[in-house]
Amino acid sequence: MFEPNGFGQRSIVTSLGRMVYYTAESSPWNLNEVSAELPPLVFLHGFGGGSSAYEWSKVYPAFVDEYRILAPDLIGWGRSEHPAKSYKIDDYLTTITEFLEQTCSTPATVIASSLTAAFTIRVAIQRPDLFKSLILVTPSGLSDFGEDYGRTLFSQIVKTPVLDRILYFTGIANSAGIQSFLQNRQFAEPDRIYPEIVEAYLKSALQPNAEYAALSFVGGDLCFDLSLHITQLTIPTAILWGEKSAFTSPETGQRLANLNPTAIKVFQKIDHVGLTPHLELPGLTIGVIRQFLKLLETLSTP
Repeated sequence: MFEPNGFGQRSIVTSLGRMVYYTAESSPWNLNEVSAELPPLVFLHGFGGGSSAYEWSKVYPAFVDEYRILAPDLIGWGRSEHPAKSYKIDDYLTTITEFLEQTCSTPATVIASSLTAAFTIRVAIQRPDLFKSLILVTPSGLSDFGEDYGRTLFSQIVKTPVLDRILYFTGIANSAGIQSFLQNRQFAEPDRIYPEIVEAYLKSALQPNAEYAALSFVGGDLCFDLSLHITQLTIPTAILWGEKSAFTSPETGQRLANLNPTAIKVFQKIDHVGLTPHLELPGLTIGVIRQFLKLLETLSTP
């Protein structure tokens, strides 16, 4: 919701509505005709109360000179359309595919986080022609290796009509709720949360109909067992995992990576960060992504 200087807002139309994305358009970036020919680098945000492309906004400007940056707000989040519906996994598999088809004329390197990273693995299995490589931060279906998040007490409470809206607006879509979510679920160190982050998440959470996607997420409707799919992945992949990720441990991440060593070239645990190292320690994350890009480029060069 707070795009960096020089980044503008564009949009495409998907089967579920308009999807907004951000790309470099003006000063301070030295853009010319050659920039349009740069390889695409796509950043996909994860899910949680108030999520949006803002999640990656402290990282993607570092790559403008080398790539054409594309950072969308996924359907139901940020400034994109928010259909009033119960969201399903196929909604995101379809709209991520449509986004790549419409914005990338060549196979893209896609950087994605958490549940969206798990969706991206499934899209890459279905449509490997759309991808050059993957860099994934804490990719998890949140029900991996038979763990069923959808049967937890909290997810069942969230599915209760009327109560679900009350919980959203009293527990999530306000400054205190956002601060609590970031502190307890996303960040390892609370002192790394500053007011702009809370404000950006809150603005996204208060968009009309924003509760539909958020409640589908916390209610478990979007969760699945990634271990049943990851063995089919063929795209060269690197995985980054925060040591203190609240939803899924690095040990589970390593188990997932071990299922497909052919595609997953590296698994890197980062100490002292949580679910979103790209917000918590963006400088460190940029450095790790650069290493991953070099490694994956080397592996993809004949």
